[in-house]
Amino acid sequence: MSRLLKKVPNINIRGYSSLQNKMQAIQISKLGGIEVLENVTLPIPKPSPTQLLVKNEFAGVNFIDTYFRTGLYMPPLPTILGEEGAGTVVDIGSQVSDFEVGDRIAFMTSFQGYAEYATIDPKKAIKLPPNVPTDIGCATLIQGLTAYTLIERSYKVTKNDTVLIHAAAGGTGRLLVQLCRHIGATVIGTTSSEEKGKIALEDGCDHVINYSTEDVPSRIKELTNGKMVDVVFDGVGKATFWKSFDSLKYCGTLVSFGNASGKVEPIEINILSKKNLVLLRPTLHWYITTKEEFTNYSKKLFDLVQNGTLKVNISKIFDLKDAAQAHTFMESRLSTGKVLLRIGSHNQIKSKQ
Repeated sequence: MSRLLKKVPNINIRGYSSLQNKMQAIQISKLGGIEVLENVTLPIPKPSPTQLLVKNEFAGVNFIDTYFRTGLYMPPLPTILGEEGAGTVVDIGSQVSDFEVGDRIAFMTSFQGYAEYATIDPKKAIKLPPNVPTDIGCATLIQGLTAYTLIERSYKVTKNDTVLIHAAAGGTGRLLVQLCRHIGATVIGTTSSEEKGKIALEDGCDHVINYSTEDVPSRIKELTNGKMVDVVFDGVGKATFWKSFDSLKYCGTLVSFGNASGKVEPIEINILSKKNLVLLRPTLHWYITTKEEFTNYSKKLFDLVQNGTLKVNISKIFDLKDAAQAHTFMESRLSTGKVLLRIGSHNQIKSKQ
């Protein structure tokens, strides 16, 4: 039994009552397009002795959600989508000691974000600083941790490096640009339009390449006087992989961390010997497997947000009931920052009982 329920049988915190037993959520029971996103009514989950129960205020929408929806990555079915969120702790398992009821937190989870309530592992949760709004806290976590661990663990960026960042005006791209610029590296970004190019320049890119009208490796060669770049951070995938490969200098590193344009086709490993290249396909999960790793990187990340070094942009916020619109917006490559779902009792969802 959770600590809260043992002590106070009918507490109400920001709309949560221990007598309440239903919540709204977005669930998938089959794979496919946005039509498989179902508005459903489900029981509120109960926290185990080692979990928190969180009343969600915002959920992050990430490309990985679309990968699970379509089957690029196979989820359990049926499942509630959503890998991150932010809200208020309303119930605590008896063995949890680091959090209290009423704490505002941001968290990572598996398949629980698109719901009014979620049971969370405290190892993947962090208390939000008082001056960080809940929506910014949610918008910071996965994309921010991805960007931070990429420049720390996948390739340790230094001020002497020349870095190429694809989709530099996207959510993770904008954070990568700012982090690399903060370190002092020379930053080259690619975007799909002149408008997005302006955003990338404002965030700190030294140069921007419009990949819709320019050949990326040729422009890299011009911009670097033939030296090419030390590292490429590529979250686009299939459409940019070989452009990334051809933009690297000898002994350069290609960090391919996303599939926004589709999954990269298998390659012949000997191709790397062409220029003694290093190729990585990292995922955030394996950089934050312990509580210590998650907390360390999260605190450093929020320190950068608080001191103004890192500006987190929220591109658009959709209501929970409009999750399908959020996926369409994400997949159309229209976002220039984080996409969120707003979750709360004001969302009147026509439920599938």
